[in-house]
Amino acid sequence: MREDNKAAPFLEALRLIEPLIAEHRSTFDVARQLHESVFEALAEGGFFRLWLPASLGGPELSPLAFMSVVERAAALDGAVGWLVGNGGGMSRVGGYLPEAVVRSWFQNHRAFVVSATGAVGTAIPVDGGFRVSGRWPFGSGAPHGTHFMGLVTIGENQVPDQPRYCCYFERKQVKIHDTWHVSGLRGTGSADWEVVEAYVPADWTHPFIGNIPKDNALLYRIPALSAWTVAVVPLGIARGAIDSFAALAEAKGRLGTVGVMRDREVVQAMVGRVESLYQSARAFLIQAMTELMNAIDIGGDRLVEARLGLRTAAAHAAETASRIVDMLAAEAGAEAIFEGNALERAVRDVQAASKHIAMNPSIFVTAGRVKLGLEVGPARF
Repeated sequence: MREDNKAAPFLEALRLIEPLIAEHRSTFDVARQLHESVFEALAEGGFFRLWLPASLGGPELSPLAFMSVVERAAALDGAVGWLVGNGGGMSRVGGYLPEAVVRSWFQNHRAFVVSATGAVGTAIPVDGGFRVSGRWPFGSGAPHGTHFMGLVTIGENQVPDQPRYCCYFERKQVKIHDTWHVSGLRGTGSADWEVVEAYVPADWTHPFIGNIPKDNALLYRIPALSAWTVAVVPLGIARGAIDSFAALAEAKGRLGTVGVMRDREVVQAMVGRVESLYQSARAFLIQAMTELMNAIDIGGDRLVEARLGLRTAAAHAAETASRIVDMLAAEAGAEAIFEGNALERAVRDVQAASKHIAMNPSIFVTAGRVKLGLEVGPARF
C-alpha cells in the first residue's frame, strides 16, 4: 500500500466516529476526559497504535500519513486530536523495547501509553531493574492509560546534564492526581501522575537521547519526534475552525449588516487570508519533516539544521494556528463567545495546544542565531 493511502482507512474511521464525538463532546469539559464510548471507538479503530512497527502488526504510518490522521482528528475536536497524536505517537515505543514486552502491552486493543517529560524521577538500581519514584505533570490521557512513561536519572546523586532514561510503568503502579483544571484541551485528562518505589524491569527502560532502536526502520531512527506529534494538532484545530466559520458565515449575519456574512467582501478576503496562512504553515511543516527524513542517513551539520528546522516549523505552525483562530473568532463576533460554539472551543484549545514546550517560540532565537552565524547556544532541540 502506498504511504499516502495508509492514512485512508483511519480518515474513513474518523468520518464514522464523527457523530459519536459530536454526541458526547459536551461531556469532555465537564469530565475533563474523553467519554468512554469515544475512547473505545478510537482504540477499536487503532488510533493509539499508529506508529506501532509493522513487524509487530502495527500500521507504522509515515510521519506525513500520521500528520493527516492527527490533523483530521484535531479538526473534529482538539482533545481528540491531542490524544490521537500522543497515544498514536507513543506506540513508537515498539521500535525501542523488546518485542515480547511490546506485544504483551498491545495485545490489549485499548493499550494507551501516557508520556510525560516535564519532570525527572529517580531510579535506584536493584536486581533485574530499578526502584523508581517521581511525579510528572501533563500526563495526557492519564485516565485511560494502561502504561505510563516518565523520565528518570539513575542514582540518588543528581548532577547537571546527567543522562536521562525513559521508564515505563504499569497502570497499577501509578497514582493519578486530580490537577487538570484548565481552560483548553480539558478533555485530554492531562493530569499529574506519580509512582513511589515502583519496580521497573531493566528491559522496560531505554535512553531518552541517543537510543539505538531495535527496529531499524526510518520512523524509529528519526530523533525527537514528539514535536511532530503535537505540532500538527494546532493546525488541525485551525482547519476545523475555518470549516466551522464557513458554515456559520453561510447561515448567519452580523448586527448592522445586510445579508449573511459570506456575502461580505471583507469576510471573503479574511477567509482567503486564513486559508493561505494555514496552507503555508502546513507546507512548512511538511518540508521540514521531509528534510529531516532525508538528513537522517547523512548526519552532521545537515541533520542538526534539519532538527532545528522541524522545531522552527512546529513553533511557526502553533503561532499561525492561533492567529487563524483569533481572526475567525473576531469576525464571528458574539457568536464565538458562547459555550458549545465550535469557535469558542477552538480559541481555548488552540491556545492550550500551542503552549507545549515543543512549540516554544524561544526556538526562533536559536534559528536566528544560526542564520546570523552565531553559536547555537544552550538550546536543545
